[in-house]
Amino acid sequence: MTALALPTARQEAWRYSDLEAVAAVWPVPPAERINVAAGESAVRIVAPQAGADGVVIADYAVDIAAGGTCAFFILNIAGRLGRIAIDVTLHDGAHFELGGAIVGGAGQTLEIVTTVNHVEPNATSNQVVRSVLAGTATSSFLGKVAVARDAQKTDASQSVKAMLLDRTATANAKPELEIFADDVKCAHGATVGELDRQALFYLESRGLPPAEAKALLLQAFVAGAFVALEDDGARADLEAKALAALEALL
Repeated sequence: MTALALPTARQEAWRYSDLEAVAAVWPVPPAERINVAAGESAVRIVAPQAGADGVVIADYAVDIAAGGTCAFFILNIAGRLGRIAIDVTLHDGAHFELGGAIVGGAGQTLEIVTTVNHVEPNATSNQVVRSVLAGTATSSFLGKVAVARDAQKTDASQSVKAMLLDRTATANAKPELEIFADDVKCAHGATVGELDRQALFYLESRGLPPAEAKALLLQAFVAGAFVALEDDGARADLEAKALAALEALL
């Protein structure tokens, strides 16, 4: 059923969003449902395209049966507002992998929102998100990992890093853990920083122009989000699109 109530800033999942842009396309279609059967695997690559004033809001509801795996690889560079939300349910021994990259400039608002529900034992999840922002762009990663009481032996991790090219850009990171089991391994980390000046100086001292040196460092930074993508062609395509977006910022 299509959601009818317009989100507000009082809702945590929408606190940092561009609600004027949201209102322009509301209501949005219901979440796309992805069911991964027991022992099966699925890979989804999400790289929406939109013009400068475009609005992209995409929702996914993923259920991974026992022993199944599902991986999402996201390149979020689209439009005035680009928002990708994923709600995942993991059953016994299932695995969820997320590799997400956000590249934005000007006044863009780009978001990745995840809820990963470990409802049965032995499931694992790994989320890696990298953001590069310039101008007055805003990125947000809101990632909740919920571990049910019976979900013993859960192993979940989140790694969120953002690179600001301008002090006027904003990176929001809110990794969250809600744990009711007592035999689990859960970790998360979030950092926001700037380009390593020593690494930049090293490349420039070897003859690289400043823009090329920056692009090289940023490309390596963003590529970390796609390491788990085994399809070499798909990974190269995502990295090429990310590089083009990065070069537009420099």
